[in-house]
Amino acid sequence: MYIARDIFHIHFGSFKNVLPSFRSAVSQNLFPMEHTRILTDFTGESYRLIIEMQFNTLAEYETMLTQGMKDPAWQVWYEGFKPHVKSSYREILKKIDL
Repeated sequence: MYIARDIFHIHFGSFKNVLPSFRSAVSQNLFPMEHTRILTDFTGESYRLIIEMQFNTLAEYETMLTQGMKDPAWQVWYEGFKPHVKSSYREILKKIDL
């Protein structure tokens, strides 16, 4: 299993706009919520928004990513989200079963 995390550093004062935007995206099914968690920081670096998704294979992740970004509704939503982002990065982790 793989876990992909998109970590966004949000501009100071932008959370009041970003959270309703994410609620709208979820209601439009722009994120595969069955295996997705949307998190924010509690300690550590401030003003982070993290989208964490689980996938069985990297191919499954790639398919979701490429198909999702083609969706016109997602493109409109993302254009509205981008101005609130200071920086971002992605982590892809492999879960180890012990």
